[in-house]
Amino acid sequence: MNSMANFSNTLYNMGVMNDLARKDTPIHRIHPLAKVLTTFVYLLILVSFDRYEISGLLPLIFYPLLVFLFAELPAGPILKRILFVEPFIIGIGILNPFFDQEIVIIGGIALSRGWITFFSIFIKSGLAVTAGLLLMATTGMDKLAAALRLLKIPRLFVLQLLLTYRYISLLMEEVARTIRAYSLRAPTHKGVHRSAWGSLAGQLLLRTLDRAQRIYQAMCLRGFTGEYHTGEDAHMQWRDFIYVISWSIFFVIIRLYNIPMVIGALLMGVIR
Repeated sequence: MNSMANFSNTLYNMGVMNDLARKDTPIHRIHPLAKVLTTFVYLLILVSFDRYEISGLLPLIFYPLLVFLFAELPAGPILKRILFVEPFIIGIGILNPFFDQEIVIIGGIALSRGWITFFSIFIKSGLAVTAGLLLMATTGMDKLAAALRLLKIPRLFVLQLLLTYRYISLLMEEVARTIRAYSLRAPTHKGVHRSAWGSLAGQLLLRTLDRAQRIYQAMCLRGFTGEYHTGEDAHMQWRDFIYVISWSIFFVIIRLYNIPMVIGALLMGVIR
Protein backbone atom coordinates (compact mmCIF):
# COMPACT_ATOMS: atom_id res chain seq x y z
CA MET A 1 0.00 0.00 0.00
CA ASN A 2 2.85 2.35 0.81
CA SER A 3 4.43 1.63 -2.60
CA MET A 4 1.17 2.39 -4.36
CA ALA A 5 0.77 5.61 -2.41
CA ASN A 6 4.30 6.66 -3.35
CA PHE A 7 3.67 6.00 -7.04
CA SER A 8 0.39 7.90 -6.96
CA ASN A 9 2.11 10.81 -5.31
CA THR A 10 4.86 10.71 -7.94
CA LEU A 11 2.34 10.77 -10.79
CA TYR A 12 0.55 13.69 -9.16
CA ASN A 13 3.79 15.64 -8.73
CA MET A 14 4.67 15.12 -12.39
CA GLY A 15 1.43 16.80 -13.42
CA VAL A 16 1.88 19.79 -11.13
CA MET A 17 4.46 21.46 -13.39
CA ASN A 18 2.14 21.13 -16.39
CA ASP A 19 -0.71 22.65 -14.40
CA LEU A 20 1.49 25.58 -13.34
CA ALA A 21 2.49 26.19 -16.97
CA ARG A 22 -1.18 26.74 -17.92
CA LYS A 23 -1.57 29.81 -15.71
CA ASP A 24 -2.17 33.23 -17.25
CA THR A 25 0.31 35.75 -15.81
CA PRO A 26 2.67 38.33 -17.35
CA ILE A 27 5.53 35.81 -17.21
CA HIS A 28 3.46 33.00 -18.75
CA ARG A 29 2.47 35.30 -21.63
CA ILE A 30 6.10 35.93 -22.57
CA HIS A 31 7.11 34.05 -25.72
CA PRO A 32 8.73 30.67 -24.92
CA LEU A 33 11.77 31.50 -27.05
CA ALA A 34 12.33 34.70 -25.04
CA LYS A 35 12.25 32.75 -21.79
CA VAL A 36 14.61 30.10 -23.16
CA LEU A 37 17.10 32.74 -24.35
CA THR A 38 16.90 34.61 -21.05
CA THR A 39 17.49 31.42 -19.08
CA PHE A 40 20.44 30.52 -21.35
CA VAL A 41 22.08 33.93 -20.80
CA TYR A 42 21.43 33.62 -17.08
CA LEU A 43 23.10 30.22 -16.89
CA LEU A 44 26.00 31.41 -19.05
CA ILE A 45 26.65 34.36 -16.75
CA LEU A 46 26.20 32.14 -13.70
CA VAL A 47 28.86 29.60 -14.68
CA SER A 48 31.28 32.32 -15.79
CA PHE A 49 31.93 33.43 -12.21
CA ASP A 50 35.16 32.34 -10.57
CA ARG A 51 35.00 29.35 -8.24
CA TYR A 52 36.00 31.55 -5.30
CA GLU A 53 33.28 34.13 -5.98
CA ILE A 54 30.36 34.34 -3.57
CA SER A 55 29.29 37.95 -3.05
CA GLY A 56 29.13 38.66 -6.79
CA LEU A 57 26.64 35.80 -7.22
CA LEU A 58 24.11 37.15 -4.74
CA PRO A 59 22.42 39.72 -7.07
CA LEU A 60 21.59 36.87 -9.46
CA ILE A 61 18.98 35.77 -6.92
CA PHE A 62 16.77 38.64 -8.11
CA TYR A 63 16.00 36.93 -11.44
CA PRO A 64 14.37 33.75 -10.09
CA LEU A 65 12.80 35.71 -7.23
CA LEU A 66 11.07 38.23 -9.54
CA VAL A 67 10.01 35.53 -12.00
CA PHE A 68 8.58 33.54 -9.11
CA LEU A 69 6.61 36.52 -7.84
CA PHE A 70 5.27 37.79 -11.18
CA ALA A 71 4.38 34.26 -12.30
CA GLU A 72 2.33 33.81 -9.08
CA LEU A 73 3.73 30.34 -8.51
CA PRO A 74 3.09 28.42 -5.28
CA ALA A 75 6.20 28.01 -3.17
CA GLY A 76 5.61 24.39 -2.16
CA PRO A 77 6.09 22.52 -5.46
CA ILE A 78 9.14 24.58 -6.48
CA LEU A 79 10.87 24.38 -3.10
CA LYS A 80 10.18 20.65 -2.85
CA ARG A 81 12.00 20.02 -6.13
CA ILE A 82 14.89 22.29 -5.19
CA LEU A 83 15.32 20.49 -1.87
CA PHE A 84 15.25 17.16 -3.68
CA VAL A 85 18.31 18.19 -5.72
CA GLU A 86 20.23 19.84 -2.86
CA PRO A 87 21.75 16.57 -1.47
CA PHE A 88 23.30 15.89 -4.88
CA ILE A 89 24.71 19.42 -4.98
CA ILE A 90 26.17 19.02 -1.49
CA GLY A 91 27.68 15.68 -2.52
CA ILE A 92 29.44 17.35 -5.45
CA GLY A 93 31.20 20.03 -3.42
CA ILE A 94 31.49 18.61 0.10
CA LEU A 95 35.02 17.25 -0.50
CA ASN A 96 36.41 20.61 -1.61
CA PRO A 97 37.35 21.68 1.95
CA PHE A 98 39.56 18.60 2.25
CA PHE A 99 41.44 19.19 -1.01
CA ASP A 100 41.83 23.00 -0.87
CA GLN A 101 42.86 23.92 2.67
CA GLU A 102 44.57 27.26 2.02
CA ILE A 103 43.36 29.71 4.67
CA VAL A 104 41.96 33.15 3.81
CA ILE A 105 40.53 35.85 6.08
CA ILE A 106 37.05 37.11 5.24
CA GLY A 107 35.48 39.67 7.55
CA GLY A 108 37.83 38.67 10.34
CA ILE A 109 36.89 34.99 9.98
CA ALA A 110 39.47 32.40 8.88
CA LEU A 111 38.12 30.06 6.20
CA SER A 112 39.76 27.56 3.89
CA ARG A 113 39.40 28.16 0.17
CA GLY A 114 37.71 24.78 -0.03
CA TRP A 115 34.73 26.05 1.94
CA ILE A 116 34.54 29.10 -0.32
CA THR A 117 34.41 26.92 -3.42
CA PHE A 118 31.82 24.70 -1.72
CA PHE A 119 29.50 27.63 -1.02
CA SER A 120 30.10 28.97 -4.53
CA ILE A 121 29.13 25.61 -6.07
CA PHE A 122 26.13 25.39 -3.75
CA ILE A 123 24.84 28.83 -4.79
CA LYS A 124 25.53 28.31 -8.50
CA SER A 125 23.89 24.91 -8.62
CA GLY A 126 20.90 26.03 -6.58
CA LEU A 127 20.29 29.04 -8.83
CA ALA A 128 20.74 26.96 -11.98
CA VAL A 129 18.22 24.34 -10.80
CA THR A 130 15.78 27.07 -9.76
CA ALA A 131 16.06 28.80 -13.15
CA GLY A 132 15.36 25.51 -14.94
CA LEU A 133 12.36 24.74 -12.75
CA LEU A 134 10.91 28.21 -13.26
CA LEU A 135 11.35 27.85 -17.02
CA MET A 136 9.40 24.60 -16.92
CA ALA A 137 6.74 25.97 -14.55
CA THR A 138 6.10 29.07 -16.70
CA THR A 139 6.47 27.54 -20.17
CA GLY A 140 5.57 23.85 -20.22
CA MET A 141 7.28 21.09 -22.15
CA ASP A 142 5.26 21.54 -25.36
CA LYS A 143 6.12 25.21 -25.74
CA LEU A 144 9.67 24.58 -24.61
CA ALA A 145 10.09 21.98 -27.35
CA ALA A 146 8.72 24.44 -29.92
CA ALA A 147 11.18 27.09 -28.74
CA LEU A 148 14.07 24.64 -29.07
CA ARG A 149 13.04 23.91 -32.66
CA LEU A 150 13.05 27.67 -33.37
CA LEU A 151 16.66 27.65 -32.15
CA LYS A 152 17.41 24.97 -34.77
CA ILE A 153 18.06 22.29 -32.16
CA PRO A 154 18.12 18.91 -33.97
CA ARG A 155 14.65 17.50 -34.46
CA LEU A 156 15.59 14.08 -33.10
CA PHE A 157 16.90 15.53 -29.84
CA VAL A 158 13.80 17.69 -29.26
CA LEU A 159 11.46 14.84 -30.11
CA GLN A 160 13.28 12.45 -27.80
CA LEU A 161 13.15 14.98 -24.97
CA LEU A 162 9.46 15.64 -25.51
CA LEU A 163 8.39 12.01 -25.74
CA THR A 164 10.52 11.01 -22.75
CA TYR A 165 8.91 13.69 -20.61
CA ARG A 166 5.40 13.03 -21.87
CA TYR A 167 5.38 9.25 -21.64
CA ILE A 168 7.40 8.73 -18.49
CA SER A 169 4.06 8.97 -16.71
CA LEU A 170 2.91 5.93 -18.71
CA LEU A 171 5.99 4.07 -17.56
CA MET A 172 5.17 4.96 -13.96
CA GLU A 173 1.62 3.68 -14.50
CA GLU A 174 3.00 0.38 -15.79
CA VAL A 175 5.26 0.13 -12.72
CA ALA A 176 2.32 0.88 -10.42
CA ARG A 177 0.15 -1.73 -12.17
CA THR A 178 2.92 -4.34 -11.90
CA ILE A 179 3.50 -3.66 -8.21
CA ARG A 180 -0.25 -3.75 -7.56
CA ALA A 181 -0.47 -7.20 -9.17
CA TYR A 182 2.50 -8.38 -7.10
CA SER A 183 0.95 -7.05 -3.88
CA LEU A 184 -2.30 -8.89 -4.55
CA ARG A 185 -0.38 -12.13 -5.02
CA ALA A 186 1.91 -11.60 -2.02
CA PRO A 187 -0.08 -9.57 0.53
CA THR A 188 2.25 -10.47 3.40
CA HIS A 189 5.37 -9.02 1.73
CA LYS A 190 6.45 -5.50 2.50
CA GLY A 191 7.48 -4.22 -0.90
CA VAL A 192 8.86 -6.41 -3.67
CA HIS A 193 11.05 -9.28 -2.51
CA ARG A 194 14.50 -9.32 -4.09
CA SER A 195 13.89 -12.76 -5.55
CA ALA A 196 11.21 -11.23 -7.81
CA TRP A 197 13.19 -8.19 -8.94
CA GLY A 198 14.52 -9.86 -12.10
CA SER A 199 11.22 -11.24 -13.32
CA LEU A 200 9.34 -8.02 -12.58
CA ALA A 201 12.00 -5.93 -14.36
CA GLY A 202 11.85 -8.19 -17.41
CA GLN A 203 8.06 -8.11 -17.47
CA LEU A 204 8.09 -4.34 -17.13
CA LEU A 205 10.54 -4.05 -20.04
CA LEU A 206 8.31 -6.20 -22.29
CA ARG A 207 5.18 -4.25 -21.33
CA THR A 208 6.98 -0.97 -21.95
CA LEU A 209 8.19 -2.03 -25.41
CA ASP A 210 4.69 -3.17 -26.33
CA ARG A 211 3.17 0.09 -25.08
CA ALA A 212 5.77 2.15 -26.96
CA GLN A 213 5.03 0.29 -30.20
CA ARG A 214 1.31 0.92 -29.85
CA ILE A 215 1.90 4.61 -29.13
CA TYR A 216 4.11 4.94 -32.20
CA GLN A 217 1.53 3.23 -34.41
CA ALA A 218 -1.17 5.56 -33.11
CA MET A 219 1.05 8.57 -33.86
CA CYS A 220 1.69 7.35 -37.43
CA LEU A 221 -2.04 6.84 -38.02
CA ARG A 222 -2.56 10.47 -37.00
CA GLY A 223 -0.07 11.73 -39.58
CA PHE A 224 3.13 11.87 -37.56
CA THR A 225 6.16 12.33 -39.86
CA GLY A 226 8.91 13.03 -37.32
CA GLU A 227 8.42 16.79 -36.99
CA TYR A 228 6.89 18.51 -33.97
CA HIS A 229 4.22 21.17 -34.50
CA THR A 230 2.36 23.26 -31.94
CA GLY A 231 0.02 25.17 -34.23
CA GLU A 232 0.78 28.43 -32.40
CA ASP A 233 2.14 31.73 -33.70
CA ALA A 234 5.91 31.57 -33.51
CA HIS A 235 6.59 35.30 -33.83
CA MET A 236 8.03 37.24 -30.91
CA GLN A 237 6.53 40.63 -30.01
CA TRP A 238 8.26 43.77 -28.83
CA ARG A 239 7.63 42.95 -25.16
CA ASP A 240 9.44 39.64 -25.63
CA PHE A 241 12.51 41.37 -27.05
CA ILE A 242 12.43 43.88 -24.18
CA TYR A 243 12.24 41.00 -21.71
CA VAL A 244 15.34 39.31 -23.14
CA ILE A 245 17.38 42.49 -23.62
CA SER A 246 16.60 44.02 -20.22
CA TRP A 247 17.43 40.86 -18.30
CA SER A 248 20.57 40.29 -20.38
CA ILE A 249 21.80 43.81 -19.63
CA PHE A 250 21.11 43.23 -15.94
CA PHE A 251 23.08 39.96 -15.98
CA VAL A 252 26.03 41.56 -17.78
CA ILE A 253 26.15 44.42 -15.26
CA ILE A 254 26.22 41.91 -12.43
CA ARG A 255 29.06 40.07 -14.15
CA LEU A 256 31.13 43.19 -14.76
CA TYR A 257 30.60 44.80 -11.36
CA ASN A 258 30.47 43.27 -7.91
CA ILE A 259 27.23 44.96 -6.86
CA PRO A 260 27.40 44.09 -3.12
CA MET A 261 30.94 45.46 -2.88
CA VAL A 262 29.96 48.61 -4.78
CA ILE A 263 26.99 49.18 -2.47
CA GLY A 264 29.18 48.50 0.58
CA ALA A 265 31.79 50.99 -0.59
CA LEU A 266 29.12 53.63 -1.17
CA LEU A 267 27.63 53.07 2.26
CA MET A 268 31.03 53.28 3.91
CA GLY A 269 31.69 56.52 2.07
CA VAL A 270 28.38 57.98 3.24
CA ILE A 271 29.03 56.92 6.84
CA ARG A 272 32.48 58.50 6.81
